[in-house]
Amino acid sequence: MPMCSSLSTHLSRLVLVALLLGTGLISVGCANNEPRMDDPLVMEAQELRRLNESLELALRDAEDRYRALDEQNRDLADQLAAQPDFSDTGFEGLGAGVSRRPGEVVVEIAGEVLFDSGSVVIKRNAQQTLDTVVRVINQRYSGNEIRVAGFTDSDPIRRSDWKTNERLSAERAMAVESYLVSKGVDNNRIHSAAFGPAKPKGSKRESRRVEIIILE
Repeated sequence: MPMCSSLSTHLSRLVLVALLLGTGLISVGCANNEPRMDDPLVMEAQELRRLNESLELALRDAEDRYRALDEQNRDLADQLAAQPDFSDTGFEGLGAGVSRRPGEVVVEIAGEVLFDSGSVVIKRNAQQTLDTVVRVINQRYSGNEIRVAGFTDSDPIRRSDWKTNERLSAERAMAVESYLVSKGVDNNRIHSAAFGPAKPKGSKRESRRVEIIILE
């Protein structure tokens, strides 16, 4: 490499300077037998010493940075090892949408599956789906926090007692939360959230939903 070749040449010349000084072939001062500071080889030797010092400083800095990066890599590896394996969520085949977000497994159930229009009473035929969700949560995620999130479409409420979509989504989320707790999910690690029409999906039908979210 060019840099290595140049450094090797400089070092060779430094050795030559030392040899010549030892044999007395380099001009020295007449009074005190000291090398002349303006001698080209002496000046080059000084430059090589400065270069060597700067290289040693750069090497120490690179070693410090390497140790810091190595420690960061070990910390990241420990964090990844501590994360739950979501490659198989346990909710496959449920008949509901299952997806992953960073640190979350999301079970999405259509609003029309869970409730009649404008209602917050869970349909009887939806209870089997929720029972399966409870079983998976208690078997696979017994230490995880659970969030139940309610969503609606953007149509204004006209003939419902809930006045606003936000209130309807809140009541539906709480209804699902209450059902999960009644079937054995720990009440201390589950909570509900209401978004109303704030996070719509591709269609109004898709927007009306409840998400049961397993948190890291």
